[in-house]
Amino acid sequence: MKPSLFVVGLPLLVGGCASTPPDVIASADVQQTYSVRPLRYRSPISGFVARQPVDPKPWRQQNEQLSPKSGDQS
Repeated sequence: MKPSLFVVGLPLLVGGCASTPPDVIASADVQQTYSVRPLRYRSPISGFVARQPVDPKPWRQQNEQLSPKSGDQS
């Protein structure tokens, strides 16, 4: 046999036998119940606001409107 079969196959075989299976069986405790909030439909475009393109305003007026008025030069 090829040695690569032992290098690959033996760790897989040993690892498969050594692991424990996950707990996929339902628990015997059926007394415990969970409450879930009902889902409500919410439109994906519910917060949409239509905006139209506008022409740019002069940059100097925009800059003066946003600058501090108290004379702070920082």
